[in-house]
Order: sequence, then C-alpha cells, then structure tokens
Amino acid sequence: MKKIFIATLAVLAFAGCNNEKKAENVAEANATETVATVSSSDIAVVDVIFVVNESEIAKTEGVALRNKMAKTEEKFAKKDQNIQKEMQQLAERYQKGLITTRDAQAKEQELQKRAAALQEQAQKEVPALQEEEMVLNNRVNDLIKRAIQTINADKRYKLVVNTTALLDADESLNITKQVLDKVNELYAAEKAESAKK
Repeated sequence: MKKIFIATLAVLAFAGCNNEKKAENVAEANATETVATVSSSDIAVVDVIFVVNESEIAKTEGVALRNKMAKTEEKFAKKDQNIQKEMQQLAERYQKGLITTRDAQAKEQELQKRAAALQEQAQKEVPALQEEEMVLNNRVNDLIKRAIQTINADKRYKLVVNTTALLDADESLNITKQVLDKVNELYAAEKAESAKK
C-alpha cells in the first residue's frame, strides 16, 4: 500500500513539473511573440503640452479666454478691495468720533450687503468661465485625438505615447510637429465651416 501511495505521489509530482515547464514555455513564447511583433517603427511619441500651447486654437481662443478670466478676476479683486477700504475708513471715522454709532452701523450693513452681492455675482460668473475653459480644453483634446487618428489612419503605429510620462525616446519616434500641423489644419477647417453658417 505504501509503495502504491509513493508511486502515485511520484507520478503527480512529475506531472506537476511538466505542467510548470509547459506554462513557462508558453509564457516565453508569448513574450518572444510580443517582442517580435512590436518594433520601434510601430511606436510614436507626441509632446501633447507643446501641441496644446503652440496650436492656433490656444493662441486665439485660449488667449482670449485667459484674458477674459484675468479681467474678471481683476474686476472682483478691485471691487473687494474698495469695499475693504471703505470698511477700514468707516472704522477710523467711528473711532475718531466723526460718525454716530447708528450711522456707522447703517453704513456697515450697507457695505456688508455690497460684499455679499459681489460674492454672489462672482459665484455666478466664475463657474461660467470655468465651464468655457472646460469646453475649450475638450475641443483641444478632441482636435489632438482626431489629428493622431488621421496621421495613424494606416495603422502604422501600434502605440502612440504622450511624452509627459516618457523618460527617454529616440527623436525619430517624435511625431509632435505632424500632430501640431494636423491640429491647426483641423481647427482652420472648423473655423471655415462655422464661418459659412
């Protein structure tokens, strides 16, 4: 009985080793196959940040939106500073005894209402500008995606990588200039189409 049990264990151990070797062989074959099917000519890299910054849409609509946002921020900051300055002057006048308590309180309430109205106005305008920025970013991303798809219509590249996370790559893999040119071409076509409408 012991001999049968030991023989069975030996057969199972042998079968297990064969299965492990088969699994290793399959894994090695798959790895070799993957390496063999992807070569450097199948890979391209794109500096997306450069494309975004140098694109015509960023230089026109992007700059206009940033200027609009800066003006809005400046407008609210200036109005807030004016209210703060008036509050400070009111406090100084009250401390010097140049204004009655009742008048000081009435003026303070008026300034607080103006501050609350200013904050409410900012809460309406700022999200609208943020939404405009989001829409512009989505448009730029869509242009980049369509540009890459057009460039890679022949499926020449199996992998297109953003250089943001790239540590090193041969410059011959870089298609940033092609993507930028295509983004600008697509944007010009969009502008021409919307001008017809």
